[in-house]
Amino acid sequence: MNYKNRTLVTEFTLDGLTETSDLKSALFVVFFIIYSLTLVQNSVLIALISCDAQLYTPMYFFLRQLSFIDICYSSSVTVRMLMDFVSDKRSISVAGCSLQMLSYAGFGGSECLLLAAMSYDRYVAICHPLTYLQIIKRQTVIILLLLSYIVGFFNGFVQTGFSFFHLDFCENPQAVYHFYCDVIALIEISCGDTRLNEMILFSLVGFIELSSLLVILVSYVCIIIAVLKIRSSKGREKAFSTCASHLTVVTLFYGTIIFMYLRPSSAYSPQQDKVIAVFYTVIIPFLNPLIYSLRNREVKNAARKIRICIEHK
Repeated sequence: MNYKNRTLVTEFTLDGLTETSDLKSALFVVFFIIYSLTLVQNSVLIALISCDAQLYTPMYFFLRQLSFIDICYSSSVTVRMLMDFVSDKRSISVAGCSLQMLSYAGFGGSECLLLAAMSYDRYVAICHPLTYLQIIKRQTVIILLLLSYIVGFFNGFVQTGFSFFHLDFCENPQAVYHFYCDVIALIEISCGDTRLNEMILFSLVGFIELSSLLVILVSYVCIIIAVLKIRSSKGREKAFSTCASHLTVVTLFYGTIIFMYLRPSSAYSPQQDKVIAVFYTVIIPFLNPLIYSLRNREVKNAARKIRICIEHK
C-alpha cells in the first residue's frame, strides 16, 4: 500500500450485536444480569477458597486464579458491550481498542494454559497420589501460574502490536463488524496485506491452543487408564468426580475457541462470530463457577461453614 494513500485512524466504530432498539433493550437486561452474576459468583468462589484453610491446595489455588481470570476476561468485553446497548455512539478510540484487545487476548490465552496446568495437577493427584506433594510443590504451582500469565500476555501484546502497527485502514472512523475489537475482525477490514498478521495469529493462537490441549488430552488419557485399573466402583466414581467439573469447563472453552480461531479465513462470518464470541466471553465465565461449585463437595462445605458462622453472629 502506498504510504500517501494511508489514512491515520484515530477511532473505530463497533458494529454491535444488533441494530433493533427493542432487542437492544432486552439484550441489555439479559447480559447485565448474566454479567452481574458472573462477578458475584466468581468473587464468592474466590472468597470461599481464600477463607477456608481446608481449600489451601494446588487445585483450589488454580481454581481461584481461574475465577479471577474469568472476571477480567469477561469484563474486558462485556462492559463495553453493555455501554453500546444504551448508547447510539459506538465509536472507540485506537487506545481503547488496543487496550481491549490486549486484555481479552492476554486473559484468554492465560486461561487456556491455566486449564492445562489444572489438568496436569489432576493427573498427578490420580496417577501419582503418594508423591503428589513432592511433585506439585508450591514452587511448581507458582511457576505454572506465572507461565500461564506470561505466555498469555505475550500473545496479547504481539496480537495488539501487529494489529495496530502493521495493518492499514483506509477510513476514519473505520467500521469494525463486531461488538468488540477482535483480531480477526480488524484483519478483515484492513485494506493492506494481512498475510503476516494471519500467520502470526494462527501460529500463536494455534501454539497456545494445541499445546495446552495436548497436555490436557495426555493427562486425561493417563487418568482414564489409571482409573480403569481401580477395582472398587466407588473408587472409580470418586476419581472421575474430581475431574468432571474441569473436563466440562475444558470442553466448553476449548470447543468454542478452536472453532473461532483455528479455521480458514474463507469460513469467516461476522454474525456467526458474534454469537460464538458471546458464548466464550460472556456465557462461559458465568457458567464456570456454577460448574465447579455445584459439583464440588469441598466448595459446598466451605459455603455451609460461612453461612453457619453468619447465622450465629
